[in-house]
Amino acid sequence: MKNKIVNWIRRQVKESGAKGIVMGLSGGVDSSVVAALAKEAVGGKRLLALMMPCLSHKQDLADAKLIAKKLGIKTKTVDLSKIYTILLKALPKANNLAKSNLKPRLRMLVLYYFANKLNYLVAGTGNKSELMAGYFTKHGDGATDILPIGDLLKREVRQLARELGIPKHIITKPPTAGLWIGQTDEGEMGITYPELDGILERLGKKKKQILAKEKVAKVKEMIKRSEHKRQGPKICYI
Repeated sequence: MKNKIVNWIRRQVKESGAKGIVMGLSGGVDSSVVAALAKEAVGGKRLLALMMPCLSHKQDLADAKLIAKKLGIKTKTVDLSKIYTILLKALPKANNLAKSNLKPRLRMLVLYYFANKLNYLVAGTGNKSELMAGYFTKHGDGATDILPIGDLLKREVRQLARELGIPKHIITKPPTAGLWIGQTDEGEMGITYPELDGILERLGKKKKQILAKEKVAKVKEMIKRSEHKRQGPKICYI
């Protein structure tokens, strides 16, 4: 698995004519795994990991720095907290979803700024569980050039993380998109990753589901409602 992804990343960079990879390093298991794989694929000198706190939990930044140091990769910190606050003041009041989704979209702006500046590809950190359930922000963390772990369920990402030597506390800490203090992926989705992975795997293999019908129906609805996120803009053909 590891070698296949590393070779795939290397091939994507070469075929695109890019000079390297830029990615966001959040301190979570997904971005840690992508950073480790990208480092092996293109080397530390051609990988830039951006740390982009935005009123974020301090531990996330500390974990991101820990991973960067462990891997020996180049980093740059761009604190988006002030920009985010100013932008909210300039915009009319809205619900938490609208406000929170500004954060990954601001990070996308920064990632592509550096991608254009350096002629790098943007490597996303989304996994298969998130992509299928639609648990990502359209034109935010969903806006990437390549998705190295996009075909791995969350449990497979954690397994790979252990093989790559990612610190245990990063692998086991509750996954969060950092949208607000105390926010977790599972809390927001209303389902645990083991449950989500199990349902998605059985749907993919067309096996009989073993979890409660309500949970299966919930996941199917998540997939249906987020289909637009996995497609490009619809065109009115004449």
